[in-house]
Amino acid sequence: MSEVENEEIIIESEVKDVIEEELKAHEIPKKEEDFKAKYYYLAAEVENMRKRFEREKESLLKYGNEKVLSNLIEVVDNFDLTVNSLKNDNDDKVQNIMKGIEMIRSQFINVLKQNGLTPVESLGKPFDPNFHEAVAQAPAEGKEDQEVITEYQRGYLLNGRLLRASKVVVANNK
Repeated sequence: MSEVENEEIIIESEVKDVIEEELKAHEIPKKEEDFKAKYYYLAAEVENMRKRFEREKESLLKYGNEKVLSNLIEVVDNFDLTVNSLKNDNDDKVQNIMKGIEMIRSQFINVLKQNGLTPVESLGKPFDPNFHEAVAQAPAEGKEDQEVITEYQRGYLLNGRLLRASKVVVANNK
């Protein structure tokens, strides 16, 4: 081999080494950028999970007792039926028992209110299918069409969300 060829081989080898070093130098920042991107992605994912868990926790605290309260509404209904059936009795003993039952009922309702349960006000209000379930229509003088005139079963909201719709009779003067 001639000296020129040897020098060309040496130069080619040096050029290859320089190119390889440059490529390696560019790979490291690329890997670092990939790691940064993955880090930011995972950080955002963790933040989203934290927010979702917080929302779920709040929902559980607000509505976790929904099943128990919906069953206790039936107890309130039975208190109401008992009080309504005893109102017309003239016996003093029965009236004293009724007063005791009314006191227990009001205490029970106060405990339910403290847990986020509120009754749906229906009588005299316009019919709203979001809160009322119409069981009948009846003519009623002096009332507007679609106005609730009778409430058969009271509806309840739990922290603003409907737990049970009111069963009502709606005025129909047509």
